[in-house]
Amino acid sequence: MDKSYSLNFTVQYCFPGNNASCRKQVRSDPAYIFLFIFLSCISVCTVILNLLVIISISHFKQLHTPTNLLILSLAAADLLVGIFGIPVKITQLRDSCWYFGETACSVSGIIINYSISASLYNLVLIAVDRYIAVSDPLHYPTRITVCKTSLFIVLSWSLSLLYITIYFYFNDHLLQSQIITSCYGECVVILKYSWIIVDLVVSFLAPCFVIVILYSIIFNAAKRQAKAVRAVRLALKKHSSSNSSEIKAAKTLGLVIFVYLSCWIPFYISSLSIESMTTASIAWTVFVYINSSLNPLMYAIFYPWFKTSVKFIVSCRIFESSSSSFNLIPDHF
Repeated sequence: MDKSYSLNFTVQYCFPGNNASCRKQVRSDPAYIFLFIFLSCISVCTVILNLLVIISISHFKQLHTPTNLLILSLAAADLLVGIFGIPVKITQLRDSCWYFGETACSVSGIIINYSISASLYNLVLIAVDRYIAVSDPLHYPTRITVCKTSLFIVLSWSLSLLYITIYFYFNDHLLQSQIITSCYGECVVILKYSWIIVDLVVSFLAPCFVIVILYSIIFNAAKRQAKAVRAVRLALKKHSSSNSSEIKAAKTLGLVIFVYLSCWIPFYISSLSIESMTTASIAWTVFVYINSSLNPLMYAIFYPWFKTSVKFIVSCRIFESSSSSFNLIPDHF
């Protein structure tokens, strides 16, 4: 097995003119070629789909709601992953060399982990938003406003940046003076096992515990509301549409959470099975990054306003003077 494995690589040097250069392993195995093509397609789809979400919510006034503002923030985090995170990871997987210097190595790791962390905390905010909307729908418009939601979004991004900064500092990968490489052209983050445990709690278990608890309450409340709506459907037709909309949104965003957990659980299982983890982990690449392309796909399937807005964007009708006031939800009350 070792002989066949070694035959899949052509050993060269990252910087042939430098005596301290790392040995470059050019991965030519068909499985790696398939992985490169697959991740390239995922990157393109992630960028295009999340850009469509961002343009839709930013441009059309009818979509300027607290919930959609959270979806916009989530799409921004996913866009960073698609436009920066996945291409960097493809480059590292292709030939194991880093050509952009130590500073870029540190900055790229911070940006990638920052965008992923911000994505998770946006999902927490979405769960809180849906919890309030379903459990207290009468006071939701006054309790949750666009201004308050914007403030919480800024706070979540700021806390994510603070945590990632601390995380990389204590793993000796924040300052250029901290970074120690075995050869020139290497860019790996060796995570201390204690920080893998900390990250497991802070970036996965604690937020997901909050999300699961909130969605359990949401679905129970949605079932009770559905029964009440069916009982008074004829008398309260308008409220029926409103409640149905809230329940549908809760179910859709619940699916987003389920997909997120499905993508992250394999990574954390693999990270706990070894004493150190590098950024070149294939489990990290395949399972974590693919999540950023799935969220907008779920919006496209479940949200009619997204399909309508995409038609306006593709047909260039958003360049019309009154396009921001187009009605994307005809039956919206």
